[in-house]
Amino acid sequence: MPTLSLEVQSAAVDLDVVFLGTSGSTPTAQRALPATLVRRGGERLLFDCGEGTQRQLLRSDIGLVELGEVFLGHYHADHYLGLPGLLKTYSLRGRELPLTVYGPQGLRELLRTLRRVFGRLEFPFDAVELEPGESLERGDYRIEAFAVDHGVAALGYALVEAVRPGRFDVEAADALGVPDGPARGALQRGEPVTLADGVVVTPDQVLGPSRAGRTVVLAGDTAPAASVVAAATGAELLVHEATFLADERERARETRHSTAGEAALVAREAGVRLLALTHVSTRYFGHQVVEEARQLFPETVVPRDFDVAEIPYAERGAPRLVRAGARQRREAVGSVES
Repeated sequence: MPTLSLEVQSAAVDLDVVFLGTSGSTPTAQRALPATLVRRGGERLLFDCGEGTQRQLLRSDIGLVELGEVFLGHYHADHYLGLPGLLKTYSLRGRELPLTVYGPQGLRELLRTLRRVFGRLEFPFDAVELEPGESLERGDYRIEAFAVDHGVAALGYALVEAVRPGRFDVEAADALGVPDGPARGALQRGEPVTLADGVVVTPDQVLGPSRAGRTVVLAGDTAPAASVVAAATGAELLVHEATFLADERERARETRHSTAGEAALVAREAGVRLLALTHVSTRYFGHQVVEEARQLFPETVVPRDFDVAEIPYAERGAPRLVRAGARQRREAVGSVES
């Protein structure tokens, strides 16, 4: 008879990535400037805040949520010009929750300059400068800052979940006499329990092998870099720029950007499950970008604005891109603009 198992419910957290802006340097009618929202359970983390980001949120089915944290990769204008407007809107709405902006060295100086634009804020606001290798611990996950190669102070970010407990073996617990209720919950959390007869049951007696968490890596603007490969090794999703194609390889090197093929090689070396290419130049159409990359790494997608990458646990399937996933409810009521 097969062994029965029970998922550890506390570890079941939804994780996805919403592509709010996928253009590089300049916007187009179809693509806004860089902005990516990571949703994990009830948390919302914004990476980059290009011009028009708050409008992209309003155009999606997400709405202008009360973000608690914004992460900037570097300080080229296309990656932060949406921040002053977002802060001002929050202040005008009477926001009271604190907000923290993270970024590489130079963040505080940038925000001092931008304060002339957004003025006095009516909510607690903080700026935290990070160095490569620093990690922000969040209990069951962490956010790691890592070095990239863009010719200026710049960071990539990796969301790395902690290892999860193994599956709970119901038959083993029954055989050991562990009653339903709090005792089983304690074992699922990795805590030993003492039964009524004084017998101590340890988690390893009722839990299967531990299971890896998920990793999402957002490299930002960068030339191909070993540091990105290291950060993305084994990741479920790597979001990497592809500003150029092979015909502009020299231009990519001069500006510390990547071609689609180079990004694909990074993904292949890192062994990621899905590569999402963003920062798409107006020189190219999306199908040209994905065609070059898939020659080297077949599991490549080029998201459009409002696409969503869903990232299940490894045992539940592979990451997948849902087209217009952040506009589905609006489409259902016929309110999407043409």
